[in-house]
Amino acid sequence: MSDLQRSSLPIADLAYAGTVTYDATDPDTQFPPISPVRPPEGAPNVLVVLIDDTGFGASSAFGGPVHTPNFERVAAAGLKYTRFHTTALCSPTRAALLSGRNHHTVGMGGITEIATSAPGYSSLRPNTCAPLAETLKLNGYNTSQFGKCHEVPVWQASAIGPFSGWPTPGNGFEYFYGFIGGETNQWYPALYENTTPVEPWGTPEEGYHFMGDMTDKAIAWTREQKTLAPDAPFFTYFAPGATHAPHHVPTDWADKYKGQFDQGWDEVRHETFARQRDLGVIPADAVLTERSAGIPAWDEMSDLIKPALARQMEVYAGFLEYADHHVGLLLDAYEELGILDDTLVYVIIGDNGASAEGSMHGTTNEGFTINRMNDIETEQYVVDHIDDIGTPRSYNHYAVGWAHAMDTPYQWTKQVASHWGGTRNGTIVSWPNGGVDQGGIRHQFSHVIDVAPTVLEAAGIPEPSSVNGVTQRPYEGTPMNYTFAMADADERHETQYFEMLGNRAIYHKGWTAVAKHKDPWVGSTHGLDDDVWELYNVEEDWTQSNDLAEAEPAKLAHLQQLFLIQAARFNVLPLDIRSGERLNPDLAGRPQLVVSDSQKFYPGMKRLSENTTINIKNKSWTVRAKVSLPDSAAEGVLIAQGGAYGGWSFYTTGGKLAFAYNLLGINVDVVHSTDVIPAEAEELRAHFAYDGGGLGQGGTVSLYAGEDKIGEGRVRKTIPFQFTFDETVDVGADLASPVSPDYGATDNGFSGRIDWVRIDLGDDDHSHLIDDEHKLAVAMLKQ
Repeated sequence: MSDLQRSSLPIADLAYAGTVTYDATDPDTQFPPISPVRPPEGAPNVLVVLIDDTGFGASSAFGGPVHTPNFERVAAAGLKYTRFHTTALCSPTRAALLSGRNHHTVGMGGITEIATSAPGYSSLRPNTCAPLAETLKLNGYNTSQFGKCHEVPVWQASAIGPFSGWPTPGNGFEYFYGFIGGETNQWYPALYENTTPVEPWGTPEEGYHFMGDMTDKAIAWTREQKTLAPDAPFFTYFAPGATHAPHHVPTDWADKYKGQFDQGWDEVRHETFARQRDLGVIPADAVLTERSAGIPAWDEMSDLIKPALARQMEVYAGFLEYADHHVGLLLDAYEELGILDDTLVYVIIGDNGASAEGSMHGTTNEGFTINRMNDIETEQYVVDHIDDIGTPRSYNHYAVGWAHAMDTPYQWTKQVASHWGGTRNGTIVSWPNGGVDQGGIRHQFSHVIDVAPTVLEAAGIPEPSSVNGVTQRPYEGTPMNYTFAMADADERHETQYFEMLGNRAIYHKGWTAVAKHKDPWVGSTHGLDDDVWELYNVEEDWTQSNDLAEAEPAKLAHLQQLFLIQAARFNVLPLDIRSGERLNPDLAGRPQLVVSDSQKFYPGMKRLSENTTINIKNKSWTVRAKVSLPDSAAEGVLIAQGGAYGGWSFYTTGGKLAFAYNLLGINVDVVHSTDVIPAEAEELRAHFAYDGGGLGQGGTVSLYAGEDKIGEGRVRKTIPFQFTFDETVDVGADLASPVSPDYGATDNGFSGRIDWVRIDLGDDDHSHLIDDEHKLAVAMLKQ
């Protein structure tokens, strides 16, 4: 296979040029044996593990307070990289990782929900930038992805596709098992197998958790590959939902950390900093940066809330260790198969810094924050629900102070691309049989775009010049292989820009110039030209603690100019700090699926996201279903949207018609019909008459069988902006967690026959009252 021409993919099939005989039994009949395409000899298996929303200072491998023995196991067999960087946000980091190009080059300047028609922000990867998995597949690798995918353009995230931006087939993975979007409920995930929505094998009560499920799938896939094609290497991308919110983990894992965070986030930062210096992942003369502006001190928090705050961190720590445990199970499977030492393993501990999107006192349900109902979730409410944190009864996120502590020793957090707290993530690489030193530390600057060229160099595969007939844009990353056996090798990745939501920076030969535009928890408050630039000599000042902007104005000006050059080169311009406009598809210039005031659904349609279904919030609306009733009393769901943390359901129970509205899990208003549904009824209907007068108001629900009104009741308050992050519209059943207490999470399908269900909107829409800043805040909470 070494003589194959691999620069133009797919590899061309060569025509047979020998003698062709008349009779196959002729002794001169000879054809070369069929040889499947394989990579060059010695090409390793490749496993890339990408943990979500985990800062530099979380894992014990880099001095953090969370025990991660399996990350340390990989480090003992390989190398820790202390200056590896991401883009400060989820979708952009993942797009860069999988393509080997900067995030704006592949259209992912933000998350998919705020895509615009500008090339750097469209969420569409150009076909001139073939993904790594496609290149490996066309060179004979078997490819698979498990876990999170948040790179699918929102208007393509449905059953109609197209699937060019999905893991399979568009991104080159032959098999995908996971979720599409920024996060999912770990107890009730919204799952896809390839492009087909599927349901979890069980409920939380039966022991289900997505982390275990995706690991089992990855192990089974690997075993099958090595059983059926032991000579074919594989590329597996293993991307858990951990530790993105919701921080869901079995209680016994969180309880392992009881009492370990009672000292608060400021003291945890100091403890972590000391361990980091002892480990050598930061220099002995590094400076612990000051608490970033706007983040409260632990001592400023009330004594009432502190026990709940400590519990939030216990749950987060348990979640990260739980993820580490399952990575270990996958490594154990590799070891049992005898392939671990021949596998190039990347463990990237975070796709950005830790998330400061959980409010100043944390939340039991992110829905409170995205719907601006924080007044409901008082400190007392959080305290009263302390035992729910991490369980199926919550959709929780920790407080901002913990996020900052998990980014020790750096300034700032996720979203803030200007500072290392948002972009520097501890990374580990091992490949025992590939010449990677064992147990060492590497300090050369590197970036997530370096992964793809590193993998190709390890496999002996050239970067393709053409894929599927399209000339390719060269990789923009730098292979890290030069560091594998040389601790003191000169740094090769010398220049790198950063930009996210106006937060921007440039690294060049040991210096950084940075400009923070906005905090993670607020919208833009000023123009780009009013941003204050800072300057750091990071060769001497590891943590960006000593601003030299006033002392070195010429150096700052040079780096600002270099940033603009890089921004122009890689599609960063025009910088886009807009808020509400990017949420409006018409203004942003991206397609949308639903544009009418009516939408019809049919049996079997399920797992339809809020991006692909009609919006019934802040207005009057009607849902009607054409049905055939069963001979016995009707039971089950006609249509439902959302789940136990917010949503609505139209269903039958005990032969009666019912409508339930779930207000973020706080309370559920249920309206039942007075009598059972008449046997001859063919159309069932619920009309919601919105009270009006603003956002999130209540309304009156009227229930009908045909033209006969059979019930009426009140919904006291509604959800103004978003029901949930990942639960869906389902026809004929309520999948995942249940909206209503009248039925369970399973076996709630309608017992009769549904011909169709239709939703029609009224003309009293109040959604225009949602301000632009809030729209952007909601979008950013989705990643």
